This record gives sequence, structure tokens and C-alpha cells, in this order.
Amino acid sequence: MKEKRECQGSGLRDILLFQGQSLAAGEARIIGEIPLTIHLNERKVVTIACAGLHVEELAVGFLRSEGLIRSRAEIAGVEVHPDCRQVRVHTVKGREERLFGGAAEQVLTSSGARLAGAGRALAGEALESAMILTPREILCLMERFLALAGLHEETGGTHAAALARDGKILVVREDIGRHNTIDMLGGHALLNGLDCRQMVLCRTGRVSSEIVQKIRLLGIPVAVSLSVPTTLAVDMARAAGITLVGSVRGGRMKIYSQEGRVKI
Repeated sequence: MKEKRECQGSGLRDILLFQGQSLAAGEARIIGEIPLTIHLNERKVVTIACAGLHVEELAVGFLRSEGLIRSRAEIAGVEVHPDCRQVRVHTVKGREERLFGGAAEQVLTSSGARLAGAGRALAGEALESAMILTPREILCLMERFLALAGLHEETGGTHAAALARDGKILVVREDIGRHNTIDMLGGHALLNGLDCRQMVLCRTGRVSSEIVQKIRLLGIPVAVSLSVPTTLAVDMARAAGITLVGSVRGGRMKIYSQEGRVKI
């Protein structure tokens, strides 16, 4: 089977298709996968398996989530290689690099596990927000989000996440790694000066402890998902003041933490 020219984020491949009674040649659009290497100044930090979309945001968001970049003011520039397989983030002169105590470069597969320890204590006080949502508003928000997740609908091979405010979807990001989508949103918010403290995070995948860590870092008070959280994620969300809503589908949902923000 020959390879076809790639489009951004996905590619066409020849397949053999069975549709109940016979086999026939066909083709399918499949989510892409590339290794993305992130450099901070002159040091190679990590290689992440990703779909090759919004790599600038992914790089900045990853460095932000690992505590290596704290603000937009620390970034002097971002260079993306033409093949989108390398991103170099340059910090302002004189800034100290906090790089894993001298550890070697890490490689992260599409499972998306991150360098920071799973289940680590969340720093800072619990998030406070006066945001109130009705179940109907949450269901409508999820419906709008899924309608905009075109690559998820087209390939069936991505995770998707979005930032929303006042019932409107502001930005959607999709990738093969569920952690990558959150880092993309974090990078987008940092590069564009967005304050996430009055936003809702929508996502398709399971909510683990690492996802809750990223949500807390972004200051997002409400997260809703098609899927379910882990026990540790629920415990961490309760301690962090995050409203966690899962299994949002078919007119139903489960509210796992900070239930007071959801009212009829």
C-alpha cells in the first residue's frame, strides 16, 4: 500500500474495508503522529509524540506546566522548524533555567505521561469562583464543543479539549495525547494573554490526577468531560476547589466535586 501526501494533523492511507458482506479497497483518514522535540534555550528538554498541530502552543504549554516558564514576559522568542518536529523556546537574557536538576532529555509517548510526579500535592490555596452553571448549560456547552472537534469526528483517533467562557467556545485543540491538548490550551492562553480563572474546560478523555494538576495550574474552576475521573483526580479536585463534571452525555452527568457551582 502506498503512502499518500499528508495534510496537517492527519493523512490518507489505503485500507481494505469490510462492510458486512464483502471486502473492498478504500482509503481512510488517520490521525497523524510525529515526534516533537522541545528545546529551552540551547538545551533539549523533551520529545513528545503528537499530531503535529499547534506545536508552538504545545511547547510553551508543556514548559509552563512543568514550571520552566511562568509568564509570557519570560519568553524572548519561539522558533518552529519547517517540518514542525522541533520547537526552540528562548527566554529573556539572564533568566535561570529550572531544568530537572540536570536530568537528561525525556521521551514521552502518545500516552502523554508527564515529567512531574503523578499525584503530587497541589500548591496554593483552593480556587475560588462565583461561577454558577445549570445542567442545561453544561450539556449545551459540551454539544457545541463536540461539534467543533472536527478532527475527532473525522478520524476517531484524537483527544480534544476546549476553553469556554459565558457559554461560548473560545478555542479547541486536538491531539493524540490527552495531556497535549491541555498543554496546547495553556500555551495558547499564555501567548495570547488569556485569564482562565473564569473559564470552563471541556474535554473528551478520562480525567487523571495529572490533568487536575494542569487545570489547577491554569486556574480553571470548572472542568467537564465526556469520560470519567480517577479516584485520585476527584480527591485532588475537591482539595483544589475545582468543580469536576464527568459522563456528560445523553442528557446526563455526574458531578464529583465542588457541587455548589452546578444548580438547577
